[in-house]
Amino acid sequence: MGSSEADDDQLLKSFLAEVSEAERDNEVLRILGCFKLNPFEHLKLSFDSSVDEVKKQYRKLSLLVHPDKCKHPQAQEAFGALAKAQQLLLDPQERGYILDQVTSAKEELRAKRKKELRKDSASKIKSQVDEGKYEEQFERSDEFQKQLIIKVREILTDKEWRRRKMQMRISEEEGRLKKDEEETKEMWKRKREHEEKWEETRDQRVSSWRDFMKTGKKESSNLQGSRLKTRTNLMFRGQ
Repeated sequence: MGSSEADDDQLLKSFLAEVSEAERDNEVLRILGCFKLNPFEHLKLSFDSSVDEVKKQYRKLSLLVHPDKCKHPQAQEAFGALAKAQQLLLDPQERGYILDQVTSAKEELRAKRKKELRKDSASKIKSQVDEGKYEEQFERSDEFQKQLIIKVREILTDKEWRRRKMQMRISEEEGRLKKDEEETKEMWKRKREHEEKWEETRDQRVSSWRDFMKTGKKESSNLQGSRLKTRTNLMFRGQ
């Protein structure tokens, strides 16, 4: 371990030793009250924080609200929220997605800023004279950073809402397809059962048909004999 890391550890230990139980409880409440879709807020970091800064801040805050050290009943929940925030920011894809929304938020705020400057001649002239430095200075200000956080929240909320609506539609479509599939399976099942029943009763049907044919022939023969006998009797009577 380098001297710089050793110094950081010592500072962290000193910091934790001075933290009161009330401060730990307040940190738990802060974490749980954060906007859930922005991990930067959970870790109290700016959007341009590096991976190393994420790890360092996570270590500091997680020790602060660790259930073994913090008596707050929701300490475990806050600890889990920090762990999730770090996981998201260390994942290149997840981090990239959030930073894309930050970029979109900045573009919207800059466009709004340009419209406002057109109405403010003095600020417009100053911005043109300073060749962008005026705007860079403004974007580093607390005012802009607050606006940026709010705008990022709006965009992330909108994206999440759209994602959930899409997921809902997908789920509904999957439900419909599943229902159609079940109905089709049921139809084929009934058809198969009918065919099996038909096959099982084939011998019985054949036997019944043969009995019918025999009975039919016998009745026909008896009928013909009866008719012949009747005609014969009539002939004798006629003589």
